[in-house]
Amino acid sequence: MRAVAVPGPDLKEPTRVRTYPVVRALLRPVAHMLPHRALAAGSVLGLLLAAVPRLYERPDAELGVGLLRAAALAFALGAAFLLDDPARHITAAVPTGRAVRVGLRMALVAPLAVLWWTAALLLVPEAARPPVGAMTLEAAATLALALAAATAAVRFSGQSEPGLGAAGGLLAAAVAATLLPVPLGLLVPVADPGWDSAHQRWAAVLAGAVLVCAYCMREAVRPNASRAALTSPSGTSGPPRR
Repeated sequence: MRAVAVPGPDLKEPTRVRTYPVVRALLRPVAHMLPHRALAAGSVLGLLLAAVPRLYERPDAELGVGLLRAAALAFALGAAFLLDDPARHITAAVPTGRAVRVGLRMALVAPLAVLWWTAALLLVPEAARPPVGAMTLEAAATLALALAAATAAVRFSGQSEPGLGAAGGLLAAAVAATLLPVPLGLLVPVADPGWDSAHQRWAAVLAGAVLVCAYCMREAVRPNASRAALTSPSGTSGPPRR
């Protein structure tokens, strides 16, 4: 007697339909759980650094570059704590994937980051303000590196509070950037002939960090999970017969 395959219910569509209401329900608690102190500390320190050229009578672009880089690093260090969640193992049980939960945190902070960077640029006097596009690229890459370190820590170690390690890794990367040889340098002066080439490397850093974030935001699939789902307790490839 041949077994007749009966198609099961399509679970993808209901899950997709439920995602939006769940995201709306998560919006307020996620906003409440953001690391407000770390973000505020990084933001305030960054703005203070960006305002330093106003203390000089004749600030130049080199001073503006250095202080804007330091400001971007300060903000990124605060953002490195973005994924800290002491209740991670509880929130992981909600019917949304890691990408939705992490993406929601990033989406909530994105407007703050844009407004903060705009304010930092405006605080630098026009005479000391370096090329805005190039500096925005550097700031975005620095922030993406911090988030990539945090998402990687969550995915591969399951840490509930990866911020401290991510911040330490970002500081180590910043120190390493100062030691790079000239052909691979990132922290070049404005008047350096290699300014454009350096920012091509900054673009590569940004792209790489975004790819790491995208990969690490995926749920970690256990090797035997899918196999167990397709195999019945009797060892067949379908559900057990009754």
